[in-house]
Order: sequence, then structure tokens, then C-alpha cells
Amino acid sequence: SQVVESGGGLVQPGGSLRLSCAASGFSLANYAVGWFRQAPGKEREGVSCISSSDTSTYDADSVKGRFTISRDNAKNTVYLQMNSLKPEDTAVYYCSADRTRTVQALCHEVSYLNDYWGQGTRVTVSS
Repeated sequence: SQVVESGGGLVQPGGSLRLSCAASGFSLANYAVGWFRQAPGKEREGVSCISSSDTSTYDADSVKGRFTISRDNAKNTVYLQMNSLKPEDTAVYYCSADRTRTVQALCHEVSYLNDYWGQGTRVTVSS
């Protein structure tokens, strides 16, 4: 059982990317899922999180109005649509899923004890 991120790449400032977090071996529908990022020399931070019921989301202030998290339980996948990208969005983006944590706890408290972590996908915003 695992989660695998995809969709990263090189994009110019102002551009868009859509990241995907696909689960295999278990149903992601029962888990709160979050996107996290880690830039060189910085700690990992929560970016956007979504509840298992899809009724609650959380976005960090730095991405509000630009990033949107969504889920498609039929495809067992969670997405992060990233628009108006800035150079400071450059980082490795990770997906994490946990069955018991709330959306707020998942995003505010980065825990390597979450049920699942992916290996990350790199996003580079540069001209």
C-alpha cells in the first residue's frame, strides 16, 4: 500500500501545474489527505489539506486563492491545482494521508507518523 505523487516539473512564473496523489492498495476515501512542500534548507510545511468526507479543506495563507485541493474517490486520487505560481513555490511536494487526524491538525503539525507519505514530486518555478 502506498501513495505516489506525480505532475511536478518546470514552469514559468504565473504558470500552472496540477499535482496528483494516487493511492494503491487501500481506499484513500477513508483518509484525510494533505499536500506538503519542502524547499531547500527549509522545514517541510503543510500547504493544503482535505478531509475524508470532502467537506473541509485548509489552505496555508501563502497559497490561498492560488492553490485548490480536491479529491476523486472513484479514482482513488487527490489533486492539487496550482495557479499563478511564484518562484517561492519551488519545492519538493509531498502527499500524506492519515485516517484519524483532522484537516487542521494534518496541515499544521507535520508528522512523519502519518499513515502514508509519498516520495515527492519536484516543482520548479523559474523563468
